[in-house]
Amino acid sequence: MSAISIQQMADRIASLMQDRLGARGTGLEAKLASCGRALPRKVRHAAKAVAEAAAMAQNPKLLLQIDHATLAQNYDICLHHLMALKPYSGFWSGTLAVATSIAVSLLVLALLLIALLRWRGLI
Repeated sequence: MSAISIQQMADRIASLMQDRLGARGTGLEAKLASCGRALPRKVRHAAKAVAEAAAMAQNPKLLLQIDHATLAQNYDICLHHLMALKPYSGFWSGTLAVATSIAVSLLVLALLLIALLRWRGLI
């Protein structure tokens, strides 16, 4: 595995983090710092390992020390998890859940108010 392919792996994970989680920054390390807590522990550690391998790949002597099987496994863990997410799923699903809860609560309150007013003979 060449340094270019390792860097492409890191770039692919970084772009998926930006698309799916809304991560900010340039490079995988910055994106992990931005929203690494949104990832499960296993995926976060795998992404950190890929980022470290990408940094090691810049030096030809350190490139020889990279375990390619472990790198491929970590890349697959990250890719599998990030591909399963919908774009901005963390932010938008939470916002949509809160908005839906508020709307349903207001609807139930309005129906109860109308029922109370009708029962009291005011409507």
